[in-house]
Amino acid sequence: MTRLAIVLGPLLGAMLAAQQQEPPFRLPEGVEMKTDLVYARYGQREMHLDLFLPKAGAGPFPAVVYIHGGGWRGGNKGAFRRQAAHMATQGFVGACIEYRLSGEAKYPAAVHDAKAAVRWLRANAAAWRIRPDRIGAAGGSAGGHLVALLGATHAMRELEGEGGNPGQSSRVQAVAPFNPALDLEGLVRGNPQAPATSPLALFLGFSYAERPDLYRQASPVAHVSKASAPFLFLHGTDDKTTPYEHSVAMMKKLQAAGVHAEIFTAEGAGHGFFNRPPWFEPTLKRMEAFFTRLLK
Repeated sequence: MTRLAIVLGPLLGAMLAAQQQEPPFRLPEGVEMKTDLVYARYGQREMHLDLFLPKAGAGPFPAVVYIHGGGWRGGNKGAFRRQAAHMATQGFVGACIEYRLSGEAKYPAAVHDAKAAVRWLRANAAAWRIRPDRIGAAGGSAGGHLVALLGATHAMRELEGEGGNPGQSSRVQAVAPFNPALDLEGLVRGNPQAPATSPLALFLGFSYAERPDLYRQASPVAHVSKASAPFLFLHGTDDKTTPYEHSVAMMKKLQAAGVHAEIFTAEGAGHGFFNRPPWFEPTLKRMEAFFTRLLK
């Protein structure tokens, strides 16, 4: 078994196992849920999101986009509904999105979808009581990777895509990636002949040996600048899939660029820890405090 298979092979299974351990979802009092709203179209392909809205208050409310994990090839938009629903009780609008997985379309399709979702929220801000200048993003694992790209990249035409609402900005004001993939080059370094069936190769469409430039472009750490959004990293120290040290390294790089960056360290926790006891409540509260401070 290759080193990359050992490191990345458990990615999908870890995320799906984490979701299976979640308690039954119940919509909190005072929260309204709108399901399967179309936020982008690519020909006949429609992309959907679920909105979680405070029932009370005229708003406008800050919004947070939530992006699920699953190795870029699995998972679903319901993975963060508990977090989104809770934040709606605190005066936020939550948008849990689907995106095109690697079996359907290769990078940068998933990035295009994430950015299209942000643009849709801005274009429809008045209809859904959203404050368009206060939009954040949160997600885990592969979703954390997409969230980190949202926070780190700006005005890159090749990452915007054709998902709709081209007159709107895809810029976000704060991001909270959970155990994200941040340095794709670092994940494959020393193993340039990674198998074509590895999650990264399936996501990007090429091995590292074929397109090292693509691995670099798809790495959030490569795009850090003073224009990056504030970051809250949430990571377990025993993560065997996406190394904790990568979050520390990117945090320091952001800080060196003058960008606010902090980390929630889950000692001894592995991949997908944030949906499991005893970490769900602490990570939820830390995320809530971060977005309240940055977006409200």
